[in-house]
Amino acid sequence: MDDKAPRSGHGDAPGIRMRIGCRLKYRLTQKTPIIALLNVHFSRFGDLERADYLVTSPSVPLESYRDGFGNWCTRMIAPAGDFTLSTDGIFRDGGLADPVAPDAAQLAVQDLPSETLVYLLGSRYCDTDILSDEAWRLFESTPPGWSRVQAICDFVHTTVSFDYMQADATRTASQTLAGRKGVCRDFAHLAIALCRCMNIPARYCTGYLSEFGEPEPHAPDDFAAWMEVFLDGRWWVFDPRNNSRRMGRILIARGRDAVDVPLTQTFGPSTLTQFDVWTWDARHGPAETAPVSRN
Repeated sequence: MDDKAPRSGHGDAPGIRMRIGCRLKYRLTQKTPIIALLNVHFSRFGDLERADYLVTSPSVPLESYRDGFGNWCTRMIAPAGDFTLSTDGIFRDGGLADPVAPDAAQLAVQDLPSETLVYLLGSRYCDTDILSDEAWRLFESTPPGWSRVQAICDFVHTTVSFDYMQADATRTASQTLAGRKGVCRDFAHLAIALCRCMNIPARYCTGYLSEFGEPEPHAPDDFAAWMEVFLDGRWWVFDPRNNSRRMGRILIARGRDAVDVPLTQTFGPSTLTQFDVWTWDARHGPAETAPVSRN
């Protein structure tokens, strides 16, 4: 089974070069343990021209490890006061859009690899028990496999309205369907839950998504969320928020849903005072100018 990050960059495409990174600043009232998932996934590390090492200010000892999903995690103890975490790397991508395989078949549950079965189960934000009847009503008549997953993405994309101001860290997939609004993680959670209801393994992904090849105006840079589904013996990228095949998609972490891949987990009171993400075109130079905060 291919468990590497599906890549948007094979063949003879000219390729793209991006400067990627983030800066998160917290105000802490006490010494606080933190776990961060901010580095490019190990499966794409070879595409980094300059590694996106995690840097903190003030500097503190860092301990890195891989979690049960294979994500790079970094733990630390931050002092009270202002504390900043940042990454900044140069990434080369093949420049092709997410791969498409319209004939990819859906496997029967009894034929699925055992390691995919966890991605059929309900989870914190993907409440399959509530959505199961509706999922079968909507998608039972669709052809199984790629076409069914695309039908789910089409439904989510057209049913849910994107509204950055409506972000809610506690919103579940069923609540997204009921309210018909949300941000990219809500689109992903709903599509994942519907896929699982239809016996298709689906997992949550977060990372960078460039605007290469997309018409102006471009939205402000932010981390993105999408899903991977298991068809025909491998994982495939689907993006219900954009509902298009995109280039410059860079995985940071994956899990059952967003609860498994928080950008940062602070174990104490904290206030996020600055949040910046960048995916800049660096094809024509080093792009060494420091990113400017939008906060």
